Amino acid sequence: MTTLLHIDASARSGRSDYQPHGSHTRRLSARFVERWRAARPHDPVLYRDLGANPPPPVGGDWIHAAFTPSDRREPWMDETLATSDILVDELTGADLIVAGVPMYNFGMPAAFKAWIDQIVRVGRTFGFDRSREGAPYWPLLTDRPRKLVILSSRGDYGYADRLRAMNHVEDGVRTALGYIGITDVHGVAVEYDEFGGQLLARSLADAEAEVDRLVDRLTRDAAPASCRAA
Repeated sequence: MTTLLHIDASARSGRSDYQPHGSHTRRLSARFVERWRAARPHDPVLYRDLGANPPPPVGGDWIHAAFTPSDRREPWMDETLATSDILVDELTGADLIVAGVPMYNFGMPAAFKAWIDQIVRVGRTFGFDRSREGAPYWPLLTDRPRKLVILSSRGDYGYADRLRAMNHVEDGVRTALGYIGITDVHGVAVEYDEFGGQLLARSLADAEAEVDRLVDRLTRDAAPASCRAA
């Protein structure tokens, strides 16, 4: 089976296909997962709503605890890393991460950045050794293939070309997740949110059709349970 980790990071609480001011990324991520479940009903799905329940930001105590070897940690250090442990376990247990990540002021929402800071962690998702020949860092999530789907939305348009230099969403997510070993990345985005009208409606329809095609392609590529077990 394929385990999905479904993440939403929008501060908007609803879906734009059901609520007038709902989230486009929640709409796309829900569509992706619903279509996946229709094709593969036995695949487990874990849901994490970062928009409603953002992880705490990383602070000095967190850094101190994370860089302390586990056998030398004090009780307060384990408590400080408890949320990180949960989030890392969710990520490492997933085969496919479906992330709704809207653009806020040209970058990812703070809640999603806090999630990244919690899961990019020495000894858990990347290794570090000063004495290692070459680069002292290496990814730890290379035990099996994992895929990442980034579903985004933007107020303006042209962030794949005209405004490419101002788009720090997909590259920011790709860089962080690639650093720990997740390099198979796919993406779909809605644009024209601030324009509304037919421009937005057309962009939403195009994005939904692209999501459908992506799900169809990825479900065809997904290995059956017997192959995973082998």
